[in-house]
Amino acid sequence: MNKFKLFMILIALSVVLAGCGNAEGVYSDKGQVFRKVLPQDISTLDSALATDTVSFDLYNQIYEGLYTLDKNDKAQPGVAKEMPKESNGGKTLTIKLRKDAKWSNGDPVTAHDFEYAWKRVVNPDTASEYAYIMYDLKNAEAINMGKKKVDELGVKAIDDHTLKVELTKPIPYINEMFAFGSFMPQNEKVVKKAGEQYGTTADKTVFNGPFKLEKWQVEDKLQLVKNKDYWDKKHVHLDRVNYKVLKDQQAGASLYYTGSVDDTTITADQVDKYKDNPGLKKRLLASTFYIKLNRNNVPEFKNKDLRLAISQAIDKEGYVNAVKNNGSEATDGFTAKLTAKTPDGKDFADTIDSPLSYNPKAAKKHLEKAKKDLGKKNITFTMNTEDTPDAKISAEYIKSQVESNLPGVTLKIKQLPFKQRINQEHAETFEASLSGWGPDYPDPLTFLSIMTTGNTSNNTGWGNKEYDKLVKDANGKLLKKPEERNATMKKAEELMLKEAPVAPIYQKGEAHLTNPQVKGLVYHQIGGDTSLKHVEIDKDIDPKTGEKKK
Repeated sequence: MNKFKLFMILIALSVVLAGCGNAEGVYSDKGQVFRKVLPQDISTLDSALATDTVSFDLYNQIYEGLYTLDKNDKAQPGVAKEMPKESNGGKTLTIKLRKDAKWSNGDPVTAHDFEYAWKRVVNPDTASEYAYIMYDLKNAEAINMGKKKVDELGVKAIDDHTLKVELTKPIPYINEMFAFGSFMPQNEKVVKKAGEQYGTTADKTVFNGPFKLEKWQVEDKLQLVKNKDYWDKKHVHLDRVNYKVLKDQQAGASLYYTGSVDDTTITADQVDKYKDNPGLKKRLLASTFYIKLNRNNVPEFKNKDLRLAISQAIDKEGYVNAVKNNGSEATDGFTAKLTAKTPDGKDFADTIDSPLSYNPKAAKKHLEKAKKDLGKKNITFTMNTEDTPDAKISAEYIKSQVESNLPGVTLKIKQLPFKQRINQEHAETFEASLSGWGPDYPDPLTFLSIMTTGNTSNNTGWGNKEYDKLVKDANGKLLKKPEERNATMKKAEELMLKEAPVAPIYQKGEAHLTNPQVKGLVYHQIGGDTSLKHVEIDKDIDPKTGEKKK
């Protein structure tokens, strides 16, 4: 390593290590501790309000739902002691809860906590962005739209340890949905005592997962400790989990290099640098990233040819190779690979025919037609992205592609903190936004449903009645007709892609540096990204070689 690089690493570390000299600091490796870099902070501890993957990942550690996901993303009993008993043709589920589940304040976790939490999500007064994920519960949609009373929701605590759930129709993946963050229980006493402050700090929240949050310094760090009240604590090996929020991935790699963290994602140029490091791992996530084109704030986006031109103007293979280099893959579709299989065993995403592949000649033709129809020679719009160095490089590549392949189109870049970008999308106060989506349950509808008219995650102003009907049929009358249902979802996605309300760019990959001492780390493709319950640190392994110490 040359002196300049060493100097830069020392400068970076002097900033991030400042004030962390005590033995129990965020970088301490004393005892069984897992230390991880987060690219951004969580948004809330309130499971009724969260929408971001970082928060849902944390929830896997500090909360536990009726079911949890195993390493194959299949539901296993959590607070529930067994799988549901079905009746009424699969529309009624009776779920028995274990009697030894407790909150971190010592209160028992009961069926009432699930009933209260789910009713709070669909209550329109809560304004939950994720309320729609509960629309398979009886009366949920009508309640969320203000047409029925909250007490009419299809969930009821029969007693402290028996929960009755009524669905609008049988859902083959309902147990996996119950493992998702929005379905976590909430302690009514604690929520009501904290009021609007619930979920804003660690001391105004209680936890029922393998760990509890001890400290949360916003935009800085989160520190978890083993939850002594957790029913299965004997299988939890870690004493602590420390998360450090760092937007600069270069600094994360520097921390890993000095042994200060156990896991961090790294940038494209760092992948080559660490190619021989035993800690380097690449993985493809079931998450699609795309540009949302908000026609309500950029009227020109109502023009289909302009939308097609933007999608076809970006060299996505060049993007993932030059900008990402971390296992990401170019995509022309919307539903991510690894989300769901077709009835004949194929990956659903591989069956989609998309017109949005990189084609600069076709893009120019669409642009010329759009200019003629709009009566404009020049078109300018602003694309939101996050305020990280990696996001800036990503946005600049997209800007270069759009402006070089679409003469007369100017793309301006606006960098924002993660929370602000998300808030602008939800408020629809943006023009374009580089956004992403990952699956909440193992079915194509987890992607397709968000582009229905008026969905809180659509944010483009686009809507199509035929598309809405196809999605509705796939989530209703076709649920027991797998081949016809699959064909309907394929038709829906291809219809949406031909309309191009969004411009797909890539399926997310991650290049990690992970300490070889870390054992038992489980990654998920749906819901929260990881489960740390069974993680342990094997200190007999040499982190520099990945081999047993001699």
